[in-house]
Amino acid sequence: MTASIDFKRDVLPHLIAILIFLALTAVYFAPVLFEGKAMAQHDILQFKGGAKEIQDYREATGEETLWTNSMFGGMPSYLINTRYPGDFSGYIHTLLTFNLPAMAGNIFITLLCAYILLVTLRLNTWLSVVGAIAFAFTSYNFIILEAGHNTKSLTIAYIPLVLAGMFYALRRNVWIGAAIFALGLTLNLHFNHLQMTYYMLLMVLIWVVVEVIYALKQGRIADLVKRGLVLGIAAILAVGVNFGRLYTVAEYSQHSIRGKSELSVANSGDKTSSGLDRDYAFSWSYGVGETITLLIPDFYGGSSNTPLDKDSDSYNAFLKMGMPPVQAEQIVEQGLPTYWGPQPMTSGPVYVGAIICFLFVLGLFIVNKPTRIWLAAATLLSILLAWGNHFEAFNYFMFDYFPGYNKFRAVSSALVIAQITIPLLGMLALYRLIRDRVTIKDLDKKLLIAGGITAGISLLVWLFAGSASFAGTVDQQLQQSGFPIDAIRADRESMMRSDALRSFVFIALSVGLLYFYLKGKLSSTVAIAGIGLLVLVDLWGVNKRYLNDGDFEKRVVENHFQPTPADQMILQDKDPNYRVLYLPNPFNDARTSYFHKSVGGYHGAKLRRYQDVIDRHIVQNNLEVLRMLNTRYVITGDQQQPVQRVPGALGNAWFVEEVKTVNTPDEEIEALTDFEANKTAVVDVSKFKVPAQNFNTEGSTIELTEYQPNELKYAVKATQSGLVVFSEVYYADGWQAYLNGQPVEHIRANYILRAMPVPAGKHTIEFRFEPKSYTIGNTVSLVSSILLLLVLGGAIFYSIRKKPEPEKVNV
Repeated sequence: MTASIDFKRDVLPHLIAILIFLALTAVYFAPVLFEGKAMAQHDILQFKGGAKEIQDYREATGEETLWTNSMFGGMPSYLINTRYPGDFSGYIHTLLTFNLPAMAGNIFITLLCAYILLVTLRLNTWLSVVGAIAFAFTSYNFIILEAGHNTKSLTIAYIPLVLAGMFYALRRNVWIGAAIFALGLTLNLHFNHLQMTYYMLLMVLIWVVVEVIYALKQGRIADLVKRGLVLGIAAILAVGVNFGRLYTVAEYSQHSIRGKSELSVANSGDKTSSGLDRDYAFSWSYGVGETITLLIPDFYGGSSNTPLDKDSDSYNAFLKMGMPPVQAEQIVEQGLPTYWGPQPMTSGPVYVGAIICFLFVLGLFIVNKPTRIWLAAATLLSILLAWGNHFEAFNYFMFDYFPGYNKFRAVSSALVIAQITIPLLGMLALYRLIRDRVTIKDLDKKLLIAGGITAGISLLVWLFAGSASFAGTVDQQLQQSGFPIDAIRADRESMMRSDALRSFVFIALSVGLLYFYLKGKLSSTVAIAGIGLLVLVDLWGVNKRYLNDGDFEKRVVENHFQPTPADQMILQDKDPNYRVLYLPNPFNDARTSYFHKSVGGYHGAKLRRYQDVIDRHIVQNNLEVLRMLNTRYVITGDQQQPVQRVPGALGNAWFVEEVKTVNTPDEEIEALTDFEANKTAVVDVSKFKVPAQNFNTEGSTIELTEYQPNELKYAVKATQSGLVVFSEVYYADGWQAYLNGQPVEHIRANYILRAMPVPAGKHTIEFRFEPKSYTIGNTVSLVSSILLLLVLGGAIFYSIRKKPEPEKVNV
């Protein structure tokens, strides 16, 4: 039987919700949408620098290069900027976001996906709108946008859609649910921030364990297995759509710093057999006490650079030091390090909202047991993981033994789980309170207990804030620089007290609204609208501290990439095939890559061997290593002498006089400490069967005649057979060498470079980057994309034609 659709009942409320989300997005991001402004997002600017060569090649040829020489001597483009034509999910994302510009589109899609999740749980339209605001306006969603973590933001945004599909499949119609799940997971994977996907999988894993336990108790395990199998097929389809991206990244990750090191003495005992170093992975660990920022945003002083006003203690302290008022005002407005927590630095706290925390605690009392066990356990796991090295026993175990966990850093990001589970349980609690106020025993008492716990914590913080030290890790340096440290600590205390009182007020107001509703003094409409307004005001106000209209300006990208005098001097060299080292910040800056082929760059997953050479030789100023990388210029950062020419850069390729053989990677990298790069090639014979030998190079020449980032052509004149070393990074999974058009083997030399035996005579040598993983992966993506569109079309048709299954949602 065909289900009849009532426009006013079934369609109009959702259209209104979407209009509300568009309006909220438009107001918050008005400078972007209506004034043509943008924000200097750090990671986006770095991305534009690193991706410049890739994008130029795409624009010129219409093809993908898959390799770029713009960063770290050369690396695959997979994790920088690679398109997979077989993957249609990007078009679906554009459709769902109405092609809104970055940042605005990120928040809109977060609102929309959260709304879909809550609607699938049978919350009414207005509760779902309130819940969507609670999900989307969590402070972390805005702080990561300020930092430029746009793909992380979008990966998080689609997590609620994945959960919506699972809920629908397990509780209602399995086929429609599986289609929603496939769409959500496809889009979640599309943005390729696997750490966020990993956290989502941990959350789902806990849910599955709880589901299985209760299914066994209730005798419905067979039904659960059937529905789970359908979801499994949907997951395979989602992976298939993204297979091109996942396959190439998986291949590359083995060779990146996320993979296993080949050096036996690379690091201390904190290094795992594969994956990242512990110290590196746990460098951003959320403090145990810092967790209270979920309830009180500035409990630990906000950000590492917080603007203050003329009412601050710091401003008055500067005046007492004899500083002119104008200068004192400029200093405090530019920001002071008010953050005093254990992280090296932070752009702001993870704040889910005082009201949402209160509703979460209420949910622990009134939401059904399986759901609250799942969400409470996931929240606890999130907090424990975020503590990192402040909870070593648990987190070191996870890092060393839990599959894949040691591939990720900045463990404070694990609070992404909490920023989803806390609002979800909170909104389910509000839903039950509104729906079942008559049937839940002692609901008014439970309401007051939940409010008393959260408001009580806020009140205690307000009363006893003065007992904290407010001493930060940067204080000694600040004091040595002449900053009024006592005044800064007083401002930290003031911020804690102010936000504690602020949270107390929001909780008290929300408890009052709901209490009067329970007593029949207010309608459900007024109660929901009141809670929604309070949630919005609470979260909006905190987010504006970290991302506001003043952060946007015109011509951000153009201004950032104006060539400096140093760039202009180097660009006078019309030979484009050399490298540049940006000395002030070589390995955390990709701006240089916008103009030049850089020895350094900015990337969180550079090649492992290249990182080894950075650590062992480049940072130790090993000139021979810089010469073999064809480093012709150094940008010094000195205004008097902005550019220095590196003596003896070896060019694109050269014949060597001898092969020095070693037996291990340790010996290979150590041999670079004292060698002449123009004469000697160091080869690890455990990997490449090349004998130690000498060559006569007199009269032999090699010249780079054609350059594309993925194709290099050389003209060779060899008076005798010899070995050529190329100033190009060795990467076996894709680079193929050709001698006079015929494929030949090439080897690795000097730990990171390519080398190739060459017979006597005149020859043409070509290197082409032709990774099979891209071709295979893209084909699988194309087939899977077509199947996904068919599945989505079938689900839409099925949902229109069929009556929905009886509701099985129980919260």
